[in-house]
Amino acid sequence: MSWTSERVDLLKKLWSDGLSASQIAAELGGVTRNAVIGKVHRLGLSGRAKAPSSAQKSRKVAKSAPTQDNTAVEEAPSAPTPSAPQSIGATALKAEAVPAAAPEPKAQPVAELVPIAKRATILTLTERTCKWPIGDPTKEDFYFCGHPSNPGVPYCAYHCRVAYQPASDRRRDKSAANG
Repeated sequence: MSWTSERVDLLKKLWSDGLSASQIAAELGGVTRNAVIGKVHRLGLSGRAKAPSSAQKSRKVAKSAPTQDNTAVEEAPSAPTPSAPQSIGATALKAEAVPAAAPEPKAQPVAELVPIAKRATILTLTERTCKWPIGDPTKEDFYFCGHPSNPGVPYCAYHCRVAYQPASDRRRDKSAANG
């Protein structure tokens, strides 16, 4: 369905009256909520402030229990407390970027030095030794960690912490590296 000048005028009126995009789409008929949002954006209509939350709505004056002389004392209404700043603008189209608090860095595992006696070659590896390669395989000083490993795991406790990182940590580290 095309946007005739009458439909655009009705859209502007309903938008300024504070109706939601879904309500406007239902009122106009033949258009979706997203079509209304797109037209509002193209027309450059100003956004509206969000409706006040229940905490900010006017409160009725509360009456306290009667005093000893059986007269009720009215309490003055409290001033509304300031809450988060209201968003003004095309809020349906604009997402505010809120910087996330940087997570505290976890303590990195401390590298254990592998004594020469514990170093393993490819010929001395067993199911119960750490198979973490150390050094360049093309060099003479290449070896494997050789520390005892848990059953079903190819690495010692230290190299397991290095090798098996949670996916969330990898994503965070990758996004931090990309800037």
